[in-house]
Amino acid sequence: MKKLISILAFLLITNSLWAQFIYIPMSAENQKNHLKAYGIVFYSLQNGVKAKWLLNYDGGAFLIENNEAIIKECKIRGVSYQILSDAKAQIILQDISSPSKNQEAVTLEKAPKIAVYSPKDKMPWDDAVTMVLKYAEIPFDVIYDEEVLNDKLLLYEWLHLHHEDFTGQYGRFYGSFRAEPWYIERKQKSEALAKKLGYDKVSEEKLAVAKKIRDYVVGGGFMFAMCSATDSFDIALSAEGVDIAETMFDGDPSEPNYQAKIDFKKTFAFENYTLIRNPTTYEFSSIDMTRKRRIPKTSDYFYLQEYSAKWDPVPTMLTQNHTQLVKGFMGQTTSFDRNTVKPTVLVMGENKVNREARYIHGTKGKGMFTFYGGHDPEDYQHRVGDPKTELDLHPNSPGYRLILNNVLFPAAKKKKQKT
Repeated sequence: MKKLISILAFLLITNSLWAQFIYIPMSAENQKNHLKAYGIVFYSLQNGVKAKWLLNYDGGAFLIENNEAIIKECKIRGVSYQILSDAKAQIILQDISSPSKNQEAVTLEKAPKIAVYSPKDKMPWDDAVTMVLKYAEIPFDVIYDEEVLNDKLLLYEWLHLHHEDFTGQYGRFYGSFRAEPWYIERKQKSEALAKKLGYDKVSEEKLAVAKKIRDYVVGGGFMFAMCSATDSFDIALSAEGVDIAETMFDGDPSEPNYQAKIDFKKTFAFENYTLIRNPTTYEFSSIDMTRKRRIPKTSDYFYLQEYSAKWDPVPTMLTQNHTQLVKGFMGQTTSFDRNTVKPTVLVMGENKVNREARYIHGTKGKGMFTFYGGHDPEDYQHRVGDPKTELDLHPNSPGYRLILNNVLFPAAKKKKQKT
């Protein structure tokens, strides 16, 4: 019996000594392709292999149990990795756990099921999130109004809102593009879809969609939005029961003095904003800084805030990067006026000189949301009809990393609440 116990003890010690981990660095110096690295972690979770996200360590590195299939994928996708012994991995984890270090190891357990809210006929390069998900080889489903109104959101843990206009004003493109065939076709399709779904106006149908998305978040979902989907979503919720659309959008005039009827208590992130009445103006409200900012491209940057990894793991995960200085980029909604951001919302990325928030996060009910200003992190001033961004030219993009942080963080192990 003693001999058997000795053999078993030896085997346990030997296995421990030879146990190995795949270490994926995420610093600027050590990672060749940051964007595809997220795809490797997602691939691991999909295949039942848990990972650890090493917050504030080597650019937000990942530690995965050794697996030949994952190593093969790293090689195929061009992701930098190292093989670490169990002893070396434990030294890293022990170092991270020190109370003196603003670092933390967060366990990632299960790959979230992802939905992208987008018209089915949109091209992939119309949306930065769709592009980077495809580039990182992270699977997702495309859903739109019909699926949302039929409660299909309940099938997903994470939802991205394409550059949508939830106010029913067709993106406020009327002033510049009302005679363009694509604008006319989009308007006709939107009206036909609203009628099919039982609504008299597109604005009414979009409000119903926005409310379903609101309920999804309140119930515990994670929502991410960029560009015009951010402010138009809040505006639609705040204008429930109020006609803010002019005749060319919905067939009848807007209500007199509608600004006084806006209810800011219904919004996620913004308050005290003024709506733009002129229908030919390419702007929804005073939330957006695009028309107010005076920043040359060469100095257009925003800074990421630093959070306590041990006490505030969610914003720490969402701001993981190999730099705290991120290039700015424009969009229909480029950034958010700090005066319109609710005090309960975290401003995770901002340009303090211009008092503009670029990257914000908050909670709503049991769920969470993140709003990211701008259209494409690697296309400074994307215009209608511009060619798509080739992400092979930007595999280490800090701006795109912020998107993928949001994709991955719902996989984090939830801490049990103390009773």
